[in-house]
Amino acid sequence: MSRAFMLLSVVLVSLLVNQGTASENQRLFNNAVIRVQHLHQLAAKMINDFEDSLLPEEHRQLSKIFPLSFCNSDSIEAPTDKDETQKSSVLKLLQISFRLIESWEYTSQTLSRTVSNTLTIGNPSQITEKLADLKVGINVLIKGYLDGQPNMNDNDSLPLPFEDFYLTLGESNLRESFHLLACFKKDMHKVETYLRVANCRRSLDSNCTL
Repeated sequence: MSRAFMLLSVVLVSLLVNQGTASENQRLFNNAVIRVQHLHQLAAKMINDFEDSLLPEEHRQLSKIFPLSFCNSDSIEAPTDKDETQKSSVLKLLQISFRLIESWEYTSQTLSRTVSNTLTIGNPSQITEKLADLKVGINVLIKGYLDGQPNMNDNDSLPLPFEDFYLTLGESNLRESFHLLACFKKDMHKVETYLRVANCRRSLDSNCTL
């Protein structure tokens, strides 16, 4: 009887631990989604305010630039469409999201200076801080899924230095600023999409539509 009671106690403790871990993971996922959603909304507001500040002729010129422009993050291997995104594993989506956020770790300092010079959104340094917090949160989620296994993407890094990429475009300040803001908005939209799908996928919901 005492042995059966001990076994039952072990099972109950294990269930409570697993439930606690699942609850913490859900909290981290929800927090990550909220943070990147805020960054995406901030990016959209920044570029909208920037475009509103342009003269009509400047707006016409810049609207033709970005579709043909290269973003630093384009060198990161990522899903190319909705179908591929939905088929990607939770771990893969987390790792891609981490890389995208990491690609802005240094560049966001340039972004902050650009925003400070052209727009009014409060404290520009908050962008870098929010990216750093989100990077830490995604890294915790990745480690939870790896469960002690080595991260095969640890040595898969972008060409350096990140901070020089947008400063060596050879364009005017106006075009550089527009390019930087457009790339930031594009990447935050990607990360928001990937984290939302990953959060849905981990719940085993078969209807994780985009």
